[in-house]
Amino acid sequence: MLPQEIIRRKGRAQALEAAEIQAFVRGLVDRSWTEGQVAAFAMAVCLRGMNRDECVALTQAMTDSGDRLDWSRARLNGPLLDKHSTGGVGDKVSLVLAPIVAACGGVVPMVSGRGLGHTGGTLDKLQALPGYMVTPRRTQLVRVLREAGCAIVGASSRIAPADRRLYAIRDVTATVESVPLITASILSKKLAAGLDALVMDVKLGNGAFCTESATADTLARSLVEVAVGAGLPTQALVTDMNQVLGSTAGNAVEVREAIDFLTGTARDPRLLALTLALAGRMLWLGGLASSPARGELQALQALDDGRAAERFERMVAGLGGPSRVLARGGAQLPAAPVQRVLAAPRAGVLASMDTRLLGLVVVALGGGRRRATDSVDPRVGLTRVLPVGSKVRAGDPLLRVHAANAADADAALQTLAQALAISDGPALPDPPVVRSVVGRPDRSG
Repeated sequence: MLPQEIIRRKGRAQALEAAEIQAFVRGLVDRSWTEGQVAAFAMAVCLRGMNRDECVALTQAMTDSGDRLDWSRARLNGPLLDKHSTGGVGDKVSLVLAPIVAACGGVVPMVSGRGLGHTGGTLDKLQALPGYMVTPRRTQLVRVLREAGCAIVGASSRIAPADRRLYAIRDVTATVESVPLITASILSKKLAAGLDALVMDVKLGNGAFCTESATADTLARSLVEVAVGAGLPTQALVTDMNQVLGSTAGNAVEVREAIDFLTGTARDPRLLALTLALAGRMLWLGGLASSPARGELQALQALDDGRAAERFERMVAGLGGPSRVLARGGAQLPAAPVQRVLAAPRAGVLASMDTRLLGLVVVALGGGRRRATDSVDPRVGLTRVLPVGSKVRAGDPLLRVHAANAADADAALQTLAQALAISDGPALPDPPVVRSVVGRPDRSG
């Protein structure tokens, strides 16, 4: 099949056959399609869209472009469950959710990514722990999944290689925001992971990719329908990202908050509510709870009785990190040498925050990436970020900046002063879970 004919048909808004989509994916991998042809196809999809069947075919072809993880001989003790977030600021849910679900009988082989742009990356956070390996050998990964029930790692280069090339081209051709291409990119890697069920966390708000409700709903619906169409039971939650999730944003500082959350030292109510909602649906889809609500109760019990914290400690030690990560000082997390407080300019209520700008401040401090090849400083970030709706007096701390030097801290404070709005009246923040998008679970296998 000629690439130009496939591009022409999609450019005329015609539905492509599965064989045509498979030809495109083969061309991605063997490079018989040029950069220009791939870019033209991506733009045609971005402008003309894809129907459900086309998107399922694209997702499955991209999944089949590389290895599929086969767990049949691994002797794992439970259903294989996972969660994926579309990205936000201060989103450390994966760090606490994976061990909670593991403590409730699930097995969580969570393939995560690094931060890019204003959103943080789970792998960068975990690598703030000295020695933590994000690319373990297969034998080590299986051992950790048996002993801890969860392992948060990076994707092998052999998983969905078609997506790697397509994403790089999308990134420089203004086609990143195509819902069908986002759907295929996310789900091809999840299908390759050999999961039994998946829950999607689609962020909505000024700190998210989806800033409009309609966009978030469209993406959530696409993810659920295509995943279910490809045979993976999936549900999605649309969740609020109009403020930092929890009280920290950065790498080491988010790991510290996650440890405090697991041990019960401190638990942000919004982070708790979202984590339990995701855990409840994962356990229900995996057949480990009779309903999402019952799953939430089981998750809370595993959190409160310390089983989830124990699973986290086993995972970290099994992947080369500190052996006593929960003990005081046991995490060996690096600390920034300079800390500065942003004080409230007047009395009132914290009415809103520009969450994306807060994420960009973390990047400017060195805690994130402008380009995929950039390194990160795990020490820097924001802590003690007050939630929207907090009452403050003049001079009260709104947050604390952790920086590598005084100049960086001062620059961050100047920007942050513009990102937080204080008003006289009350502020009603959105709930952490805005709505759910459900697919029909299939437990027939």
